[in-house]
Amino acid sequence: MNAQTPNQAPSPIGAVMVVGGGVAGVQAALDLSALGYKVYLVEKSTAIGGIMARLDKTFPTNDCSLCILAPKLVETGRDPNIDILTKAELVSLHGEPGRFTARVRKRPRYIDETVCNGCGQCTQYCIRIVRDGYNENLCTTHAARIDFSQAVPTSYHIDPEACLRLNHQTCGLCAVVCRTGAIRFDQQEEVLDLEVGAVILAPGFGRVDTEVLGAYGWGRYDDVLTALEFERLMCASGPTGGEIVRISNGRHPKKIAFLQCIGSRDSRCHNGYCSSVCCMYAIKQATLAREHDPEAAITLFFMDIRTHGKGFDAARERAIAENGFRVVYARPPRVEGAGDRLFLSWTDEAGASHCEDFDIVVLSQGLEAPDDAEPLAEAAGIALNRYHFAATDPYAPLATTRPGVYVAGAFQGPKDIPDSVTQASGAAGIATARLAPARGRLTTTATFPAEREVAGEPPRVGVFVCHCGINIGGVVDVPAVRDYARTLPNVVHASDNLYSCSQDTQRHMADVIRRHGLNRVVVAACTPRTHEPLFQATLREAGLNRALFEMANIRDQCSWVHMHEREAATEKAKDLVRMAVAKACRLTPLGEQELPVIPRALVIGGGLAGLTAALTIAEQGFVCTLVEREQRLGGRALLLSQDRFGTDPRKAIRELARRVRRHPRITVLTGAKVSAVSGHVGRFTTTVDTRRGQETVEHGVVVLATGGRPHVPKRFGYGASPRILTQIDLEKRLAGSRPLPARCRQVVMIQCVGSRGDDLPYCSRVCCGQAVKNALRLKALAPEIQVTILYRDMRTYGFMEDAYRTAREQGVIFTRYQPERPPQVRVLARPTVTYFDPILGRDVERTADLLVLSTGIEADDPTGLARLFKVPLTAEGFFLEAHVKLRPVDLAVDGVFVCGLAHGPKNMEETIAQAQAAGARACQPLAGGRITPEPIVSSVDPERCIGCGACESFCPYKAIELYREDKVRKARVIAAACKGCGICASRCPTLAIDMGRFTYEGIMAQIHALRP
Repeated sequence: MNAQTPNQAPSPIGAVMVVGGGVAGVQAALDLSALGYKVYLVEKSTAIGGIMARLDKTFPTNDCSLCILAPKLVETGRDPNIDILTKAELVSLHGEPGRFTARVRKRPRYIDETVCNGCGQCTQYCIRIVRDGYNENLCTTHAARIDFSQAVPTSYHIDPEACLRLNHQTCGLCAVVCRTGAIRFDQQEEVLDLEVGAVILAPGFGRVDTEVLGAYGWGRYDDVLTALEFERLMCASGPTGGEIVRISNGRHPKKIAFLQCIGSRDSRCHNGYCSSVCCMYAIKQATLAREHDPEAAITLFFMDIRTHGKGFDAARERAIAENGFRVVYARPPRVEGAGDRLFLSWTDEAGASHCEDFDIVVLSQGLEAPDDAEPLAEAAGIALNRYHFAATDPYAPLATTRPGVYVAGAFQGPKDIPDSVTQASGAAGIATARLAPARGRLTTTATFPAEREVAGEPPRVGVFVCHCGINIGGVVDVPAVRDYARTLPNVVHASDNLYSCSQDTQRHMADVIRRHGLNRVVVAACTPRTHEPLFQATLREAGLNRALFEMANIRDQCSWVHMHEREAATEKAKDLVRMAVAKACRLTPLGEQELPVIPRALVIGGGLAGLTAALTIAEQGFVCTLVEREQRLGGRALLLSQDRFGTDPRKAIRELARRVRRHPRITVLTGAKVSAVSGHVGRFTTTVDTRRGQETVEHGVVVLATGGRPHVPKRFGYGASPRILTQIDLEKRLAGSRPLPARCRQVVMIQCVGSRGDDLPYCSRVCCGQAVKNALRLKALAPEIQVTILYRDMRTYGFMEDAYRTAREQGVIFTRYQPERPPQVRVLARPTVTYFDPILGRDVERTADLLVLSTGIEADDPTGLARLFKVPLTAEGFFLEAHVKLRPVDLAVDGVFVCGLAHGPKNMEETIAQAQAAGARACQPLAGGRITPEPIVSSVDPERCIGCGACESFCPYKAIELYREDKVRKARVIAAACKGCGICASRCPTLAIDMGRFTYEGIMAQIHALRP
């Protein structure tokens, strides 16, 4: 017990419970640990990973979904500050924010996960066959099993509903054959009372009811599949090994139809919202199906194409153009079966009826609230919205109705992976704000064995070749590559693994390294971009320096690009392994260094995102400097006069600005501009030009929140008449004393003005919602006004769909136009709009009292800051995140983060959540106090260096400086700033510069090994 005076509040508990082990829960747990808190990760299933562990590939990056997730799962399992509680659920939560007692019920696995070594003997001898729920019941498994090879924890479990011993006191064969004695038939349910300071709810989403699916033939016809069933068919680890076949007859389908909005936007099943992700994942699945069969005919049925994410529109257009998909705008068709055929009937937008047969119909089902949403809400003491998702405030999107309890991911509302990961980081940041005094009290530091000294030893190389299910093994002859590796010089061990990134394989690799005395390791698997840190950590656990590792990418560079050339792909894999071994033999240990971190953050931009990020950092206990180029805080969000809930957002933003200005740990510089930057993560020095002169700010991290600006249209007569406005102009007018012109009867709105192919190639995400909101405001002012919205796709995703439905009910007319046939505007006394009406089949002319143009959001010229901080931009001028799925607020340069419109178009709720995420991620180096930069940096040989300065002038990160030694100029590297790009080495005229792990000698060995 902590001693305290009567007037002193009890100290908070430095632990947080995360409920849900999907991608949001895992990210939240890792972020909480990095911030210095103990984490209890409570997952109701037998392993963490959630639905992402069942997906085939991500889109548009084309990464293997489980491959990019697996390193995070293993990292979570390794983290000494994260306790993973599987088959567990929250029962009750008592106490107050900062000091909760969470009661958790943990059901038995009947296999001791601390003893189980994942050998699989129990499954091999289990005689009880059951349907495999992990594979969507498309195949069978055993009562004793592990759901997937990369599962964390890597422990098997026994299905209590199927086990013969548990139900009938018979069998028990698994216990007889288990070599470790891990079977525990006497395990009982446990009830744990855990002391935590905050709770984050991230249980993911639920499934659409089978009755809804049944209305489209699911359950009646074998070849009507849900999207998740189709996902498992495509997946290399799925029931067919990645082969797409018809369930009815095992043949390859030649005609595939994808039906959207199954269980979404449907009042019949009370899911009036849009699930936000279905359109994009249908296009992904169609693209992958085309890879499986280039001759298959693929049709996608949409009501609206809602690919509103960053880069999604470009990916959609590319996928449709390259693959020749047929796109049909219609409500979900009716599905009937006859023989081995499926017949779809639908009515198009012109009212014509159609009927066509298909081999497979895929139902793109939406996201529902979790099945246990009500008991979870009761246990946590929070409220739910009308759709049983967690109820939140639009200006506090990650806070539930109970203080100290937060939400992230799909339980807050339907969303994709990047938004779920973003919310997880944001929730971690705000959940621990009041726990800052307890930071580090309950955590421990991971320890590794002392590094074995390998200097002077001859190379002893171990090669591990990965099957990756059939991602690699389906094309490359992995055993042949393994056997070939055994013949290479200095290779003393070579083996193949089903999944090299799984937790049990990592343990096996560490054992092999120790047992065989390996001093170099080569892994032939997938991309080092996502997996290299995972394998390097395994080397450290085995007592080797992490620089003694080399990776051969035989997935991206062999099996994926040569999927139809098996023999050639295998020979190329052998070449890559031979080259990797040659280089590995010349690897040397690299020293690690720890550098102190200046405990201050710099936030650039004082709009909604910047204000939120600064406040998140300050409430974590760190000082922060906020730089805003305008004289007032708030940014362009102050142009909005009402949100979709009828609240004036300007009041909330002004209150936020007031809190920032009054916060004792925040220094605000307005009318200021960043003019120079030097340094690296942990120690940046930034020069800021202010009205009072220049100020120098030293800081450890930086958040870029420079915002965006409304696009100014050049079409549809804008500027030629006061009756032609943008939505922003209309916002201002509706907030004024005379919102409408006299005798206003007709208002026309045109969507996608300057977006999606005109001036801006992307979707600006907010325009459709803003148009619907303002249409309802007009109807509230004067119900007799006729409002017509001309659109390409109404992208009122998520809960915005409610407003879209309300607008239709109130008589707002929505008419789709095609981009090749846009509306035409003539500016007379009043603007006249001519457009084609697909229902009438002819042109319609409307004379508008107001013509409102929905314009997009464009980047606010970030090129100067991008150049100063050496961070990349997209072609559209937004900051480019480090990884679109797993690092959505990190930039390529360590210690630099992004949020808000500087990252891409988004609404205010999304901006706030992303700003909280950026603030939380920025606090991690500050919380640690010290950083360990990557050892892959350049080094200068002073004997060869002639001091010419070429390296210094060409280094994009300013990581090389010149100094004088005995009156002779020499170059030296600032290791913490170096990103290992190699430009200096390539420019050095005397070859005086080498790169760690990429030395001249090693690269030449690779080249010579290519043609021995």
